[in-house]
Amino acid sequence: MQDLFPSSAAGRFGRRQKRERGARIPVTVVTGFLGVGKTTLVKRFLETEEGHGTAVVVNEFGEAGIDDALLRDSAETTTLLGNGCICCNFRSDLEVTLHRLVADRERGVIPHFRRVVIETSGLADPSPILTTFATDRALGAEFFVETMMAVVAACDGADTIARFVEARRQLVLADRVVVSKTDLADTETAQALHRRLGEINPRAERATVVAGALDPGWFTERASSGGAPGFFAEGALGREVEHTDDIVSFTLTESAPIAWEPFARAMEALIALRGADLLRVKGILDVAGCAGPVVVQFVQHLAHPPIEMETWPDAARQSRLVFITRGIGECEVKALFAAVKALAVRAS
Repeated sequence: MQDLFPSSAAGRFGRRQKRERGARIPVTVVTGFLGVGKTTLVKRFLETEEGHGTAVVVNEFGEAGIDDALLRDSAETTTLLGNGCICCNFRSDLEVTLHRLVADRERGVIPHFRRVVIETSGLADPSPILTTFATDRALGAEFFVETMMAVVAACDGADTIARFVEARRQLVLADRVVVSKTDLADTETAQALHRRLGEINPRAERATVVAGALDPGWFTERASSGGAPGFFAEGALGREVEHTDDIVSFTLTESAPIAWEPFARAMEALIALRGADLLRVKGILDVAGCAGPVVVQFVQHLAHPPIEMETWPDAARQSRLVFITRGIGECEVKALFAAVKALAVRAS
């Protein structure tokens, strides 16, 4: 074809790029199953010197975005990419978002950024992201995926890998694996997880962290593997993810301040009865008596200590609690909260 249509811009493998690879904007994709600590990891990176000048694209499974609000104070630019997970939406959503970021940067609408971090939904298959960058030539001229990072929790990672195909796909595509919450796992559990990780993806670099404290170089430097191991694994590309049966997501909101004790008691009951089916509960609460919002998170039987922030991340001073569950419906949860609240009022 080049003989028929000669072009000085064409090389042996098609049209030449205007810039060298290093001149393009590097992208770090952070994936991992629900509740493993992706947002904490990204937030800690954004607060480092190396994290300055980073634009963040957050994708969540649910009706309301929580993670993007928590990251907004730390990132120069934060974008919430729709609802649901990237693998279940048209990839054009991601393409449009990234092109818009570049256009807005050039026009001075948003601050200059030199790196993009994409935090995927806990239920996302990251392979469509790789496909997007590989097939969109315009996008490939501006960006390149530098690192695919998968996060897995030390305390329950082996069980999650065994039960959810989504978790296995995230790990097999990673060139770096971060084992989080190592302070919550005993030695035997941690060792079993590392053995399983070695079986799933023996080529991936691996690090262990507590509270998201990771070497910033893991975000800013290419992995020694030089690419994502498992990229050409069977079924890795060109195939939509199939979410595990019975996984549902819903959001509870409340405009008035809530009392902490009834909320805590209701969550204790829910954890005691159906903890294994609470894949993630995460939210921002307007708790009576607290000046700032209270961040809460529950993952199966584990309740993270609540954290009160100094200021609200956005103008909506409203409690928002996102549930991602297996076989637990919104009506049952609302009924439980209402019953506990009523009993608490009578007791007082």
